[in-house]
Amino acid sequence: MTHPASSPTPATSPFAAPAAGMSPEVLAADLAAFDQRHLWHPYSPTPAAMDPLPIASAEGVYLTCVDGRRLIDGMSSWWAAAHGHSHPQITAAMHAQIDTMSHVMFGGLTHQPAVRLAELLLDITDEPLTKIFYADSGSVSVEVAIKMALQYQRGTGHPERTKLLTWRSGYHGDTFGPMSVCDPDGGMHSLWRGVLAEQVFAPAPPVAGSAPEAHQAYLAAMEELIDDRIAGIIIEPIVQGAGGMRFHDPELVAGVRALCDRYGLVFIADEIATGFGRTGAMFATQAAGVTPDILCVGKALTGGSMTLAAVLATDAIAAAIDTPAGGGALMHGPTFMGNPLACAAAAAAVDLVRSRYWEPLVARISEELRTGLADLGHDPRVADVRVLGAIGVVELVEPCDMRAATDAAVAHGVWLRPFGKLIYTMPPFISTTDEVATICTAIHAAVAAQRTPGA
Repeated sequence: MTHPASSPTPATSPFAAPAAGMSPEVLAADLAAFDQRHLWHPYSPTPAAMDPLPIASAEGVYLTCVDGRRLIDGMSSWWAAAHGHSHPQITAAMHAQIDTMSHVMFGGLTHQPAVRLAELLLDITDEPLTKIFYADSGSVSVEVAIKMALQYQRGTGHPERTKLLTWRSGYHGDTFGPMSVCDPDGGMHSLWRGVLAEQVFAPAPPVAGSAPEAHQAYLAAMEELIDDRIAGIIIEPIVQGAGGMRFHDPELVAGVRALCDRYGLVFIADEIATGFGRTGAMFATQAAGVTPDILCVGKALTGGSMTLAAVLATDAIAAAIDTPAGGGALMHGPTFMGNPLACAAAAAAVDLVRSRYWEPLVARISEELRTGLADLGHDPRVADVRVLGAIGVVELVEPCDMRAATDAAVAHGVWLRPFGKLIYTMPPFISTTDEVATICTAIHAAVAAQRTPGA
């Protein structure tokens, strides 16, 4: 049986083949205008406050705009394209897989890409993590992790443990479970107060470089919040992402692990952003010398090629879930769970990570960011400059003028996406010294485009 032909694209659509003689600039304007009439973008009204920038292609560290301009992707497209765009190894794996099987349900079936990816993930994570659940996205992986923690506590005789403990300035995703463990005041989800499940929050953790006494006092205060309601503790280890791009010391992560052990709590590590080398270690928890009970990974899992996340858990977590009291099964099952195309892409990306080619590159990028951004610490518009691994953050004194910052960065050939008071970068690991220098120059320009406090 032949497949039916698709319907013709409306002649007026900017997605149709450009009319003969249409300039790239006109096409770009048409795409942006159609987008503004019909599409929502992340955390935006419709139409958005700023016109989106139409992109035609992406390769290596570069985004090619429809109008022909080339921009360095200083964001790795929100942490995901860690190895650069259209990496040949990942692209080849996807081409091979799509010709064989792009999707099949995971209920009652399995396939080689899912099994191979699991094999690779188990190889690079700590041995106690033996069970894997494939999720659609990072947010969904946190939803699943929360279910795991609650079902575990039921399965071990503690149905009264229904809440999670976390610290402020965290971000874990945009669906209802993850939103409940994001910062309820300083985060992006205060709109939903009174609707979300109410969790328990410690203050934001002391910043990286704090004294041991500060660590001890903080962990003691966190311990005071543990009562009979707490099922587990969820944190972003070492780096808090969209909640403020704050860094903290590994000793705090180890302290959280110790608290969970002391009170029989589930330790959930959200490494969706930090995993796969971004901080300079394969996983931030490994750098801290601890293993979580549940580990969430995503973003760079597929090298930025497709959406996929995974939740890894210990045998103990799985065994408790499988008891009658624990529910008898993990109660989640997305339609596209274990998608073969996404798993094939992820297996190729994890194979790249496993080679550890990125270790000297991330170390070099870290030093270049540190050097290239250091003098911004003396700018009156800047409150702090911090670098860890392939992450560079400039925190402003006042909220960022996003339009001015974006325009300044684009004028210098770099795509950045500031938010709040932050202008930051997570370059692809393959970025050259010159490309990192260009990113630093663009960040300088984005800061220079801001108003000087008191002026």
